[in-house]
Order: sequence, then structure tokens, then C-alpha cells
Amino acid sequence: MHVSVRAAASTDRAFIENLGKRTVMDSVSTLRHPSPLDVIDAFDRLMRLVDRRDHKILIAEAEGAPVGFLVMLDSLPDEVTGGDQAFIAYMAVEREHRGSGVGAALLNQAEHEARAMGAPYISLMVTEENEPARVLYEHAGYLTERRLLCKML
Repeated sequence: MHVSVRAAASTDRAFIENLGKRTVMDSVSTLRHPSPLDVIDAFDRLMRLVDRRDHKILIAEAEGAPVGFLVMLDSLPDEVTGGDQAFIAYMAVEREHRGSGVGAALLNQAEHEARAMGAPYISLMVTEENEPARVLYEHAGYLTERRLLCKML
């Protein structure tokens, strides 16, 4: 399957919101037991925050149809050092396309974008239990830092 990645257009917003809300519970640790509606509300808050900051949203397509997206804040200071970093705020892939290179393609393009804007690091967070995502990030060179994954660019 060939995967291409492009910048999101305004017409992609419905896809992003739909896939984000369908996958948002994947971001919740089994140690927590929130209402799914509360987690969906948190996703909506995240997207409102993203809309107010410099960001990039990438869309992955397979056979001409969107199958995943990645939301990256262009600059989110590291909470310990205050240094600049690009931050992947959310990534989602349609369940039937997981493990087929979609996530890797999105990560690769996000790294390219972060390098192009001069970010020294790109970071993200992932739950411990999301092993497929952790394996993807580790294979891409991300390292655990305070349970925050980070990769020097």
C-alpha cells in the first residue's frame, strides 16, 4: 500500500475531528476510568488550543482516501528547560490501516517539517500501554525522557 502525506486543508477538518474522537480513548491509560464523553471533550479542547497556536496538521492518504492525521505544534517550550521543541500533540490512524506504514509516514513528514523550521527537538507523549505506538516511536529513534518521548533533530 502506498501512503502519501500532505498538509491538511480546511476540508479535512471533519475527517480529523471524526477520527480523533473515534480513537481518543486509545490515549487513556487503563489506570484511569474517565467517561468517554470527557475524553472527547479533552480532544475538542486540544484542537481549540492548537487552532490558537502556530501548528501543522498532516494528512496521510492511501489510495486517495485519508487514513490518518498528525497534529504538531510548531513550538512548545520544554517544561523543564524552557527550550524550543516541536511537539506532536496528536496522531491517529484508522484501525484497519495500523501497522501498514501510515504512522511512520506521518512521523517522517513531521520530522521533516520540524527540521525545516529549525526545531532542535521533536517530542510527543504516549501511554505506557500503547505498545504498538511505543514500538513505532522507538524504531523511529525516539528516546524516553520523563516518559516523554524525544528525538534530537
